[in-house]
Amino acid sequence: MTASPTLFTRIIAREIPSDIVYEDENYIAIRDIAPKAPVHLLVIPKNVSARLDEITDAEEMGRLWLTAVKVARQHAADYRLLINSGEKGGQVVFHTHIHILAGWENGPDSDT
Repeated sequence: MTASPTLFTRIIAREIPSDIVYEDENYIAIRDIAPKAPVHLLVIPKNVSARLDEITDAEEMGRLWLTAVKVARQHAADYRLLINSGEKGGQVVFHTHIHILAGWENGPDSDT
């Protein structure tokens, strides 16, 4: 049985338009459509896992984090990386992804 396509697999396949800020053979990074920070990007592996703890290969995990850092540094000097894992952990789209949050003038706990 094949899993249903996620929102992110449909974006990767270009079935749904998105503001792509980075792409290579393994990852895509897009702007979040409901940003929680002045800069809110999502780094999405093209190899689908529903949640972070399904990634068991250390090299794969390292590549994901290194890609997120690379993309973050292209958009901000200071940033926050965030992963929600599982419904009770705040995950909404069940396709592993890293949120990059940045761009606050006075830090993430300020209003700007």
